[in-house]
Amino acid sequence: MEGLIRGLADVVFNPRDDADDDTRDQRSRSTWAEVVGGEQEEDDTSRRPSRHTQAQRQEMYDQTEQRQSGRKEVYESGGSRPTPTTHEYGDTNDDGWETVGQKRSSKTQHKVPKNQWNSYKRPLSEQEYSSDVDYGTSTEPSEEELADLSKALNKLWDLDLNRLVPGKDYEIDCGEGKKVYQKEDVADASLFTWLSDDIFRRPTYSRFCALLDNYNPEQGCKEVVTSEEKQEQKAFIEEISRTAVIKYLHKYLSAKGIISENHEEFKRMLASFWFDLYGRGGTSGSSSAFEHVFVGEIKQRGEQEVSGFHNWIQFYLEEAKGRVNYQGYIFPRRRGSTPDSESHLLTIQFEWNGVLKSVSSTLVGVSPEFEFAIYTLCFYMGQEENHVELGPYPVNIKCYRLGNKIGSAFPVADS
Repeated sequence: MEGLIRGLADVVFNPRDDADDDTRDQRSRSTWAEVVGGEQEEDDTSRRPSRHTQAQRQEMYDQTEQRQSGRKEVYESGGSRPTPTTHEYGDTNDDGWETVGQKRSSKTQHKVPKNQWNSYKRPLSEQEYSSDVDYGTSTEPSEEELADLSKALNKLWDLDLNRLVPGKDYEIDCGEGKKVYQKEDVADASLFTWLSDDIFRRPTYSRFCALLDNYNPEQGCKEVVTSEEKQEQKAFIEEISRTAVIKYLHKYLSAKGIISENHEEFKRMLASFWFDLYGRGGTSGSSSAFEHVFVGEIKQRGEQEVSGFHNWIQFYLEEAKGRVNYQGYIFPRRRGSTPDSESHLLTIQFEWNGVLKSVSSTLVGVSPEFEFAIYTLCFYMGQEENHVELGPYPVNIKCYRLGNKIGSAFPVADS
């Protein structure tokens, strides 16, 4: 594979993630002072040379579409720590997953247990949910937390009892570091070495995974949401509403007068907030907060580039299928904060379906409900930049508005 794309030199000292052109353009036209404080983040507007011809890119998309057309199949689970293998660019294994790039992997292609996913398409009354659990800690926000967003977000971190434990639930190999403009792939192996099969049997994780293949990754392509996909969305919201972090979010927003104390109204608000379609890339109904932040999109204006795609579960699944090629981590601005296998906050570079994401940040191992909670809370109570503490990590949670929805949201390691 040829070299990575060069970026602007100033990114060396200030690596930035995406705040899409569409997000800012439409935010400037929105109505209720949608930019809530903070300094507007600038895009890297430099155009990088494409590493694939249009014909090659089209072929990749055709192959991806063929793979996705058979979505929602039933797979059996695989082993947790398979033997190392090496995949060549364009190789196809027995499962029909085409690998991208030459990459040593510490795992064979992982098979995700999907046998229960068909049940998520049923009406809510026919689905089975987890029982409410006594978490042994209060989900009622304190006066201190109501007065300080950072304290509230740190409380959410403490409440995320569904967060995975490095070394016990999964293992990552960060490989070598690089600066954004460096063109070589410095990661010899995949980012994820292994992930416990049991993770995909956890209710919120399993329901979250069922949502990921409901979208066309091409930005500007109008989405069609089926009735079954709507049931999956509602079922996911119902499931996460039983967790401590979402209960805390509801109590916090109701205490602030943002939403009523009625649980059903809150769940409808959360579903609409994340899953309602809006326009991006010049096409109405082509995107949503969930698709952009968690699934990812590929911009078609000028040279192709990946935008959004900040979720570690999506990264793991796409990497396991050979659609993601991990390129290495981005050198942190803070000395002494080099990531390792224990790190929950990573800034990385990768290709998705052969298209570059020059810099991306993600919280590894956190639960889906935790990310829903922190980004929702920052949208309603924060600014575009929210300098907070999440456990041991000083983080800037960036939250960009697109009308009355999230245009983009992601964590950045704070300096």
